[in-house]
Amino acid sequence: MHYYQFHIGDYKSHTHHLSLMEDLAYRRLLDFYFLHEQPIKHRDIARQIGMREHEEDVMTVLNEFFISTADGFVSPRADKEIKQYKEFAEAGKRGAAKRWGTPPNGEAISPPNATPIATNNHKPITNNQEKKILGKRLASDFSFPKEWEQFCQETRPELSPVKTFDQFKDYWISQPGQKGVKLDWEATWRNWVRNTNVPKQNPADIVRLTVPSSNLPDPALEKIKTDALKAAPMPDHIRQAMQEIRKKA
Repeated sequence: MHYYQFHIGDYKSHTHHLSLMEDLAYRRLLDFYFLHEQPIKHRDIARQIGMREHEEDVMTVLNEFFISTADGFVSPRADKEIKQYKEFAEAGKRGAAKRWGTPPNGEAISPPNATPIATNNHKPITNNQEKKILGKRLASDFSFPKEWEQFCQETRPELSPVKTFDQFKDYWISQPGQKGVKLDWEATWRNWVRNTNVPKQNPADIVRLTVPSSNLPDPALEKIKTDALKAAPMPDHIRQAMQEIRKKA
C-alpha cells in the first residue's frame, strides 16, 4: 500500500507516553509495514528505517505495538486495513471488468475520460472538483476599477464612489480567515453599494435646497427688509442710557 488513513486523535491517545525517538520509530515502522505488507524482521529493521543508532528505541516500539510471531512482528490493526484495501480494490476491478468487458482476472481498462475507480484509500476526482474555483482575499494594493466607480454612480448617485470604495476596502481587508475570502469581488462590491446606508442629511442643506433656483427674490429675505424699514428709530434717551451702561461696564 502506498496510502493509509491516519487518525491523529487515536494515534495521540496511544502514543503520548513515547519519547521523541520512540514516536519517530513507530511512525517509520508503520510506513514500512504498510508499504511492504508483510511481517517485520527485527534483525535489520533499525537500519532499514534509518534509525541504526536508535535500535533500542525501535525494539521498544516493536515489542509494545506489534506482536512477535514466527514470521516476524505483525500488527493486527494494520493487517485489517490492508485486507480491506485489497477487498475494495478487487471489488473495483470486478466492477470495471463488468462495465468495460475485460476478463474478471485482468486489469480494468477504462476509457480515456472515464472517472477513476474508487477504493477505500483513493477517492476519484470528479469533474466538479477539477473545476472548483477557490476564493481569494482582496489585495491591500487593489485599486478602484473604473467600472466599479461607474456602477456606483449609476446605481447610487447620492453616494461618493471614492469614499464608499475606501470603506469597502478597509472593511474586507481587515476581516480574518475565511470571512475575508470571496469568489467574486465585483459581485461583492455591487451588493455593498446597494446595501450602503445613505448618510443623514444636514437640515441646513435641506433648507438650502428648497430655495428657488430662479433669480426671483427670496420672499423671506424681502419681508425682513420691509420690517426693517417700518421699524421706528430708537429714541435719543434710550440710546444715551445704553451708552452710559457701556461706559460703566
